[in-house]
Amino acid sequence: MAWVYLTVAGLLEIVWASAMKHSAGFTRLWPTIISLAGMVASMVLLSISMKTLPLGTAYSVWTGIGAAGAFVFGIVVLGEQASVGRILAAVLILSGLVLMKLSDNSA
Repeated sequence: MAWVYLTVAGLLEIVWASAMKHSAGFTRLWPTIISLAGMVASMVLLSISMKTLPLGTAYSVWTGIGAAGAFVFGIVVLGEQASVGRILAAVLILSGLVLMKLSDNSA
C-alpha cells in the first residue's frame, strides 16, 4: 500500500506544480488554492509511505514522478520545448524510478 500512497503523492506533485505555474506567482486565487492543497496532500501521502519505505527510495521516487510528470505536462499542455536532450533526461529519470522500485524489497 505504501507504493500506492507514494505514487499518488508523486502525481499530486505534478498537480501542485502545474497549478503553481498557472497561479502567476500566487496572485490568482484558484490555482493558488489548488497548488497549496496539492502540496499538503502530496506531503502527507509521502509521509505515510515513509512509514514502511526507505527514505532514499521514497523521496527519490516522489521527486522523480513529479519531475518527469511536470516535464511531460509542460510539453503536452504548455507547448514547452521537447529537445532530444530533455527527453533523454526524462527517460533517465524514469529508468531510475523503475530501478528504485525493483531494488526495494521492503514493501
